[in-house]
Amino acid sequence: MKIIILGANQVGSTLAETLANEANDITVVDADAEKLRELKDHIDIGTVAGHPSLPDVLEKAGGQDADMIIAVTESDEINMVACRVAYSLFQTPKKICRIRASSYLVSDKLFGQHGIAVDTVISPELIVSSDIERLLDLPGSLQVLDFADGKVQLVAVKAYYGGPLVGQEIRLLRQHMPSVDTRVAAIFRKDRPIIPEGSTVIEADDEVFFVAATKDIRACMSELRRMDKPYKRLMIAGGGNIGMRLAESVEDRYQVKIIERDLDRCSLISETLNHAIVLNGEASQRDLLIEENISDTDVFLALTNDDEANIMSSLLAKRLGAKKVMTLINNSAYVDLVQGGEIDIAISPQQATIGKLLAHVRRGDVVNVHSLRRGAAEAMEAIAHGDEASSKVVGKAIEDIDLPEGTTIGAIVRNDEVLIAHDNTVVESGDHVILFLVDRKRIPEVERLFQVGFSFF
Repeated sequence: MKIIILGANQVGSTLAETLANEANDITVVDADAEKLRELKDHIDIGTVAGHPSLPDVLEKAGGQDADMIIAVTESDEINMVACRVAYSLFQTPKKICRIRASSYLVSDKLFGQHGIAVDTVISPELIVSSDIERLLDLPGSLQVLDFADGKVQLVAVKAYYGGPLVGQEIRLLRQHMPSVDTRVAAIFRKDRPIIPEGSTVIEADDEVFFVAATKDIRACMSELRRMDKPYKRLMIAGGGNIGMRLAESVEDRYQVKIIERDLDRCSLISETLNHAIVLNGEASQRDLLIEENISDTDVFLALTNDDEANIMSSLLAKRLGAKKVMTLINNSAYVDLVQGGEIDIAISPQQATIGKLLAHVRRGDVVNVHSLRRGAAEAMEAIAHGDEASSKVVGKAIEDIDLPEGTTIGAIVRNDEVLIAHDNTVVESGDHVILFLVDRKRIPEVERLFQVGFSFF
């Protein structure tokens, strides 16, 4: 596939690397020639230096025969204009646009063929705030992913001493929970992936990914660790787009305090929210945190645009007694450094955004993609089509499907029914199949499995 990516920022660069490794023809456009040189030094891609929305720049990047344009520059306006230009001049089949300002997202009429000609809008702020909300609703989880319109969830938890299944084989899961069907999709032990088998023993400190119907998730978590008490009190550092959107979404269910340094922004937040308490100040002020009873706070969330400020305020909050700390980290190099110590969960907007973008790039009928373990692994939801003659999966039991090494099928959603995958489960046309891949290089092989042969047409 020939893809033009506009923006050599962290999202654009990571996306270019991911897609280039999957044998796509990638060209990155950015006004910063130095950034492009650095990118080209370690990825086999084409680059064009210039203003990303100019017609001649897009033409030079190969706009005439591009299959897709992905506009992820830091400017919403440049992204939207570039998509419109690509459609008007080159009839580019698919145009994906990153939009950050919530004002642009209030009406569907703005986009589409007769609007700005954007096929898919990606909002990092909306994606991240939704991810955080799921983590708050499942205390003790490290990552929570929705599939099949929320019918199935894939959840990552750290196994602790004292969990009923810790120190036991996975095959005993059914004995422990005879009325709940679940499957362990993968285990990461000391940052190394383990493909789970019935005889695999879960150890303390393992990061365990399991899949189950959403209604059964809490029961599954209790087998691996002591269940954390439901959160009640949240403190949010940073009243930007993510902080305010999150507070607006959860203020009816939690006691929320927001610390924001800008006085005018504080006024806007207090006018927008109904129940949250808005505080003007710095989240790294020790006296302010103590005065606002940080020791009684269940979750401290550092959500400013400054990584260093987020890290320092998170460390301070944890030292002063916050029970759980979640920290927004934009620099991907920091994520692995900080998570798991005093910072409980590091949230990467780039990885969350890239997951959404990849769902629109994958071949076959792939409707959901999530990056796991900061991009080391991937979970995807694909729809099976065709019949036994035209499909490599339809009509076959899971044990007979030629899955690439390191790939497991966790669950199948058939209409409204959730089927946890077992060896004898047979895939039918129209099934939503949830897969887990510990080796992302195998993605093209999985995509080919779900492509329909010509005999179907």
